[in-house]
Amino acid sequence: MTATDPHARPTTASAKSRPGAWRGPTRSYDLAKEFVVALLVVTLATVGLAVLFGSPDEKGATLKDWARAAPNDFVVTTVTELDGTSASASYGPPYNNASTGQSIAGPIRPQKWAGVHIPVDPAQDLVIHPLSTVVGDPMARAAVAQWQAATPDQRTAWAQKYDDALTKVEGDPTKVVPGDYGPVPELAGALLTMARSGALDSSLVDSRAGFFQTDYTKPMLFLADGTYFDDRAGAQHLHGDQWGMMNETGSYPGQAWLWLYTFWYQVPPFSDGSAWADNADAMIWALMMLLSLALALVPFIPGLRSIPRWVPLYRLIWRDYYRKHAVPTSTTP
Repeated sequence: MTATDPHARPTTASAKSRPGAWRGPTRSYDLAKEFVVALLVVTLATVGLAVLFGSPDEKGATLKDWARAAPNDFVVTTVTELDGTSASASYGPPYNNASTGQSIAGPIRPQKWAGVHIPVDPAQDLVIHPLSTVVGDPMARAAVAQWQAATPDQRTAWAQKYDDALTKVEGDPTKVVPGDYGPVPELAGALLTMARSGALDSSLVDSRAGFFQTDYTKPMLFLADGTYFDDRAGAQHLHGDQWGMMNETGSYPGQAWLWLYTFWYQVPPFSDGSAWADNADAMIWALMMLLSLALALVPFIPGLRSIPRWVPLYRLIWRDYYRKHAVPTSTTP
């Protein structure tokens, strides 16, 4: 504001006499009007940008949704948990010792070194234990008792035979020919009923933490073993080759914040089916640790720390200051 402002009013003598008081001209200012205008502009901009660039706020997937929307897929996945062929059953640390996990540069295997610290037995934890809590279903309890009384080899044989039979009929339990499947069909059917009621979702949540149950490891592993969850991701363009992102409400930091991490999965050699791709999780984790370390050490890396001086973008941003004060460009590294 200058003294030539036509709307300005000279300050009073009493105001000028106070120590530290503003001695220049003043003018009226409508703070409420400024606030309303700013709020309106920001609101319109937020709504407009959300419409143009916002991601869908999808409801979280549950086992109940899965069992109702794709019952055949649920049954097939249940059987793979029982015969040990699901992704969870063969994953390795930190859930089990079924494999040694991914490696970095051959012998470096952080997944194996970390060991099994979140033990999950898919057959027992995802199928048998939940069904053992069911009341009012004699067939389910009898199937659980028969399974538990059998030897591990007999259990595997039953589940594998039923798995093969389901494969031949494209996963439709109603078309499976009779065979020696033991209690497996009854176990899968009972778990489907339990999931449809919504009871399986709460049964698989780890309640050891107390009243507030936040450990959803088991239901997430079960969901990931089937195709239903993957199909939902594909429908929202969230597959690796689709480059989609969705920031789910309440899931901070969300996928949008992890774009640099997920970016590496889209480029060779992490995406070309090579040994690097087979160990992409471990390799990209190591790469991100190196990039994070490099970012933290930027002030100490000769040459890299001098780039802002060599490319004086700051002088463009502060051009008014440098125009007035004529400060010479520094060449100190």
